[in-house]
Amino acid sequence: MTFDWAGTIVDFGSCAPARAFQNLFSSRGISIESKVVRGPMGTNKRDHLIEILNDPAVDQAWLSIHGRPWKMSDVDELYDAFIKVQIQTIEETSVLVPGLLEAVAQLRQKGVKIAGTTGYFREAAQSVRSRAAESGFLTDFNVCADDVPEGRPAPWMIYRAMENLNVYPSCEVVNVGDTVADIKAGLAADCWSVAVCDSSSVMGLSPEKFNALTKQEKQSRMEAASDVFRDAGAHAVLQTIADLPGLIENIEAIGITAPKAVC
Repeated sequence: MTFDWAGTIVDFGSCAPARAFQNLFSSRGISIESKVVRGPMGTNKRDHLIEILNDPAVDQAWLSIHGRPWKMSDVDELYDAFIKVQIQTIEETSVLVPGLLEAVAQLRQKGVKIAGTTGYFREAAQSVRSRAAESGFLTDFNVCADDVPEGRPAPWMIYRAMENLNVYPSCEVVNVGDTVADIKAGLAADCWSVAVCDSSSVMGLSPEKFNALTKQEKQSRMEAASDVFRDAGAHAVLQTIADLPGLIENIEAIGITAPKAVC
């Protein structure tokens, strides 16, 4: 089983990457809307940065401030600065998602192997892994965007995990994530592609903001997030990570065949 990190394992709402990008651009005098910064979430962070710069509003703001279009040397400078900002935000937000340890314990009883995948660069990936380990979450293997030729939605991180854990064919792998890029990577790898709603980047709310919602507001936003994942092709959409063991039981009941929508 492969898990994304931010928004799935830790960092409810995937706030660390969003906050890091917004802080980075704010320091350059550019304000970024949440939908712009979260659109490419789950991808390689350098690619993510370029996608933000390509947004028409950000592109125009850059032109107004600098008197010229952005260029790749600007990407290099921004990415170097982003690395420092990202590490700081990870330290502030890398708390395990509620229900994760209990769900993983049930999966471990079934003999499930667990790998972590992430669009984070290597230093950030190591940082979040270390903080999760301190809280009791351990993986059998980890791979980040720096370790493969191309990040999500390409399937290479999933394949790297399969190779290292000696798990095949792809239909025996469940990929769990909280972004459209996660879902697309799972589909590209021909494995089960599963989304988690409440802690997701698509939901985009910190635990405090999520818990402050009324029951009706939660239902409405969960349905909207679910629609995003289903439109992306997810085989299953879970309200919370605690629902994952039940999903695995459903998949086992179906039998290991070509992945298909189950819930």
